[in-house]
Amino acid sequence: MTLLATLKVALAALRTNKLRSSLTMLGIIIGVAAVIAMVGVGAGAQARVEDQIKSLGSNLIIVLSGNFTGGGARMGAGSQPTITEDDAYALQREIPAIEASAPQLRGSGQVVYGNSNWATSVLGVTPEYFTARNWSAASGRTLNAQDVDSAAKVALVGQSVARSLFGEADPVGETVRIRRVPHEIVGVLERKGQSMVGQDQDDVVLIPITTARKRVLGGQQVKSRNVGAITVKVQDGGDVAAVEQEMRDLLRQRHRLQPNQEDDFFLRNLSEVLAAQEASSRILALLLAAIASVSLVVGGIGIMNIMLVSVTERTREIGLRMAVGARGRDILLQFLVEAVTLALIGGLVGIVLGVGASYAVGHFAGWRTEVDAVAVLLAVGFAGAIGVFFGFYPARKAARLAPIDALRHE
Repeated sequence: MTLLATLKVALAALRTNKLRSSLTMLGIIIGVAAVIAMVGVGAGAQARVEDQIKSLGSNLIIVLSGNFTGGGARMGAGSQPTITEDDAYALQREIPAIEASAPQLRGSGQVVYGNSNWATSVLGVTPEYFTARNWSAASGRTLNAQDVDSAAKVALVGQSVARSLFGEADPVGETVRIRRVPHEIVGVLERKGQSMVGQDQDDVVLIPITTARKRVLGGQQVKSRNVGAITVKVQDGGDVAAVEQEMRDLLRQRHRLQPNQEDDFFLRNLSEVLAAQEASSRILALLLAAIASVSLVVGGIGIMNIMLVSVTERTREIGLRMAVGARGRDILLQFLVEAVTLALIGGLVGIVLGVGASYAVGHFAGWRTEVDAVAVLLAVGFAGAIGVFFGFYPARKAARLAPIDALRHE
């Protein structure tokens, strides 16, 4: 008997008991749908972490000011201004593996344009900041050394600020007031999206660090060169851990700290944090897929159970086929094809439900999901393998029946 003829016989047998066949496929349908949906959720989580890595910039180390103890209470990082612009320039000058070292001042303020206003973060930065953060202008230009040297009243706005104040219009060339100081907008930053802590990175205004110190943020920062943080980018392929240790040694030397003194600064290696988060999301994706795969195994057990019942019910039919010349391998192939057909039809229906469930989760739960074609093919392939594995025992049992005993079966 040819494979095509065997397939036609298998489909005819399945149509004979439509309800039973449908219920048998239900386990496979649920299993495949669950695998695709869960893999979609896991892939979405991984993609979100990758986006966060790209938005923050690769190989980043953040230098923060140290702490101090007052009234018996030890304050946290950044509570004592201990790092300066000179520290930032020394890091880039003396450590070859550093591609960019960008000092920055952070504050907040009301940005006003005409009758519109928006409260946002105001960062005083240098041109190196754009290299460190892999951030460029979507329109207009970024800040340059001349802007910093002359304390120019120019600004770049993030996408959220531009949308809030100008709608769909291009703000380049317009003048806004930042803490009542007029600034010309010279560029709009590319979209960055949310950070790994859920902060909108596009809700920001960037101005030259000298302008921030002298004209906008003011306070004690006017007479000092202290900064709130330094963003350091390590060159691609560089040993981030080794660079971090070189930075610590250099800063301790510049701050004249004795061996028994604690660091008066903090170093935060964002690459390690993001790598750990990416590994966690990958493990989560695999765990979700493994849990969902249990449904496929349960579906396979259901197929084996129903095929065993089918062999018992069709014992006389098997005897008649053998009596007219069917060989054991023909009977084996017939029942095996029936089991695989059940699994594959269930797998195809499961694909539709799984893709729909993945998009439904993304729409209603607000989670990012990504359906990967490879995951779909693997789920269906696994469903077919389940059909072969759990269908083989009933098929072999049918193939080993003695024709005389099968014909005598009532």
